[in-house]
Amino acid sequence: MAGPQAGGFGWASLTETQRTVAKLVSQAKTNGQIARRMNISPHTVNYHLRQIFRKLRINSRVELALLVPDEPESPRGDRDRAA
Repeated sequence: MAGPQAGGFGWASLTETQRTVAKLVSQAKTNGQIARRMNISPHTVNYHLRQIFRKLRINSRVELALLVPDEPESPRGDRDRAA
């Protein structure tokens, strides 16, 4: 599945992992919270954010949160996480 990673810009150019990171940022999660949720390191979250910012041509988490689509992303969804 090389489609999204094949360069380019815009939401469609993001990988599934990058979209997940973006969605969690839009929910006001910190890098540490995102890392724990996705079972990756905070450094890796930061790397994904830099790639997202580059692809979307933005400079901040606030800008990213404004761009994240409202509709549910995937059938495996993280929406139903009970407390």
